Amino acid sequence: MPSNHGCKERADEADSHQRAPYALDPAETLTIRMAGSADAEALGHLAQLDSAPPPGPVPMLVAEVGGELRAALPLDGGPAIADPFQWTAEVVAMLVARTRQLEAAAPRRAARRWRALRPARPAPAPRA
Repeated sequence: MPSNHGCKERADEADSHQRAPYALDPAETLTIRMAGSADAEALGHLAQLDSAPPPGPVPMLVAEVGGELRAALPLDGGPAIADPFQWTAEVVAMLVARTRQLEAAAPRRAARRWRALRPARPAPAPRA
């Protein structure tokens, strides 16, 4: 009697090709942080993989997945750089969202800073 085992394997294989691949494995940690001077070499390598010019010395947000640099976004509005050999669309979207959060918070922080620098008002003179 023939076995249907081979048919099941082919069906499973077809199902796996139809499923959408995900950018992030739920078990991996995503870290979004500001780039530092220690990231210069990794950013240069990432730009090379992405066929992009090396990033200039501007503030950048970077995304690490599982401790590996996957994408970076300059805060000056420049284009993102990302590893073209990984699924990074979701990671870049998260960097864009975080950049917008930082931009929205910036005016409030500046206003608080100026308020702190303003001299205190003198007390009103007592009425006689």
